[in-house]
Amino acid sequence: MADGPLRGIRILDLTHVWAGPLGTRVLSDLGAEIVKIERSLGRGPREVVDSPIGGWIGGEPGDDPWNNKSAFIKLARNRQSVSLDLKSPRGRETFLQLVAVADVVIENFSARAMPTLDLDYEALKAANPSVIYVSMPGYGKYGPYRDWVAFGTTVEPMSGLTNVMGYSKEEPRSTAMALPDPIAGVSAAAAVVTALRRREQTGQGAFVEMSLFESGVSFQGPWLVEHQFGGDVEPLGNRHPGMAPHGVYRCLGEDDWLALACPDAAAWRALCAVVGDLDPSLDLDGRTASHDHIDEVITTWTCQRHKVDATAQLQKAGVAAGPVNSTPEMLADPQVQHRKFFVPYERFSTPIPGNPIRMAGISPDDWTPCPKLGADNAAVLKDWLRYTDQQIADLADQTIITDQPPE
Repeated sequence: MADGPLRGIRILDLTHVWAGPLGTRVLSDLGAEIVKIERSLGRGPREVVDSPIGGWIGGEPGDDPWNNKSAFIKLARNRQSVSLDLKSPRGRETFLQLVAVADVVIENFSARAMPTLDLDYEALKAANPSVIYVSMPGYGKYGPYRDWVAFGTTVEPMSGLTNVMGYSKEEPRSTAMALPDPIAGVSAAAAVVTALRRREQTGQGAFVEMSLFESGVSFQGPWLVEHQFGGDVEPLGNRHPGMAPHGVYRCLGEDDWLALACPDAAAWRALCAVVGDLDPSLDLDGRTASHDHIDEVITTWTCQRHKVDATAQLQKAGVAAGPVNSTPEMLADPQVQHRKFFVPYERFSTPIPGNPIRMAGISPDDWTPCPKLGADNAAVLKDWLRYTDQQIADLADQTIITDQPPE
């Protein structure tokens, strides 16, 4: 495992999709020993049904398509894979033996999944009184929505974000990115570190309950506060309630744009000096009232320039601006390239996002690629539980552990 500040911490990772796997990826980058407990169909069937979200690593499904899904691989570095049937009595027994020597168990199933398997916190605590169990269902473990099906794309509008994303009251818009998922993932990583710190001080384990829905709501503070004070919060599109001008402006090219923000009078005067044909004496109220006219003037200027050149000119003057990058442009961005944020150690040298945390002891130099399904069945059972070759063979013969989906 990576030689980071969490080295020596053992985590059993039962997460899936995005929120949970992102949280455990952060923890694995920090050095935690992550064992991903997967069901045999957790990565999909043997046969190719359709192209997965994010496509295939290398552009093709390959001979083992279940091991070649980009979205899964992106989130599953720095861990070992044990494919274990938790629905079988022997599989459940083996899992609880792993829990007994683990520090953390984390999952983002529905609220009823783990209790149905008789693997709720009480069962895990009986196996290991000091275990930290993190559960992050869509709406939490209790409440009227407890058993609702949750996806980030449906939870996001419920959080209130969509209400302010549109361009009018008649046209609310989702980000299409399921923002509650990464918010919940990062929050889960913070929760684990917090619980580990508390256990270090008290010796006590913890049951940490999170909610995808509440994670999304927690990032809607400004609008919630505004409503509490009686404000009328309306969608502003690309504009901003406290800055003017603020927006995205078309540049020279077929579909090229740049983003621009003017937070204060100094930035406004600098913008006027660059663009021209604007009144540098306008205060925020005046700029807000004249936003349509200001946008027209800025667009006339940006449409004559490439987005990179226009950005450089604005930044030189002290105006916050940046090009709207496509994905290939973002990958090739000089800042990203210089800082080597993307790490191309997966198959086909596919660039995978690194970790934004930069500090001594955290480096991609000792990270490991996503393992294949069940690749570490024997290694983990021997290392963690001292299983013999015969015990492991028996589990494989009964398909309690496996390294490929069923036929």
